[in-house]
Amino acid sequence: MESIFVGIDVCKARLDVAIRPTGEIFAEENSIPGVARLADRLKALEPTLVVLEATGGLERDLVLALVQQGVRVVVANARQVRDFAKATGRLAKTDQLDAMLLALFAEMVRPPARKVPEERVRALGDLVDRRRQVVDMLVMERNRLHSVRAEAVRADLHAHITSLEKRQSELDQELKALMETDLQWRAQRDLLMSVPGVGQVVTLTLLAQLPELGQVSGKQLSALVGLAPFNRDSGKSRGRRSIWGGRAEVRTKLYMAAVTGIRVNPVLRDVFQRLVAQGKPKKVALVACMRKLLVILNAIVRSQVPWRPVSDPALSHRAIHETPRHPLTSHTVAVAQ
Repeated sequence: MESIFVGIDVCKARLDVAIRPTGEIFAEENSIPGVARLADRLKALEPTLVVLEATGGLERDLVLALVQQGVRVVVANARQVRDFAKATGRLAKTDQLDAMLLALFAEMVRPPARKVPEERVRALGDLVDRRRQVVDMLVMERNRLHSVRAEAVRADLHAHITSLEKRQSELDQELKALMETDLQWRAQRDLLMSVPGVGQVVTLTLLAQLPELGQVSGKQLSALVGLAPFNRDSGKSRGRRSIWGGRAEVRTKLYMAAVTGIRVNPVLRDVFQRLVAQGKPKKVALVACMRKLLVILNAIVRSQVPWRPVSDPALSHRAIHETPRHPLTSHTVAVAQ
């Protein structure tokens, strides 16, 4: 049977669909009935792969409906799709052309599918996202307060800031309550927060947006988050390696944890000081600490053993030699059996 590839351009009101290699193009309304009809129609086609772009959440209902129908679906990174369009000379842009491009992208690139999170993880992720949005608004309002002189506007800003602070506190309580209702989450939270430098916000972000933690290797996890350095070499020229892509929100929280960790975590402090002593820029050393921290957290979740300092006398010879190592430092990941 000939392989079938589907591209779907998701808009607020409409879903434009293109199918390769038949070239068929059609559209459905982006509503609950429309999504159900499209999922049934694609299930009957038995496509090899369906690709659509991330559109800020507008695609979620469709992705869930397709997964429930057993259809293999990928939510592609928009920048990767745009780069593919430029490489193939497809610069024009309409909804139908975008759907055709996504179908071609599915056929030529065949990106790996990512497991759709469970309902409870999606609910946690929505709450974490909402808290981040409230915090972002708080920062903007506080910044505006410094530049405004009109008393009426300042009073309005103070009132809005008070309201946002209250909502942030309420969201923190909701997140805490949600965490307490799930035994597995409580156990994971205690494991992650046992590592010096890792707080509640970092832990919630990891649980909501990095479900692969503890299930894949450290290198794979670094690539998912966007902490794996990429070479930029050509001929005899050796460019500076850099990181890009991945899950930006997870990377941001790991940065915050690493900044704290180089002060309170002996392993991260040693990595940072050693790399700086070797002449590495502080930002490069900090990224290395982020990567090291991610490897530590991955090992702790996989082994289900909380953090213990390497100097802990309970750390046995067997545990030291069986704990995963990271090439950035000679330290073991500080966990014990």
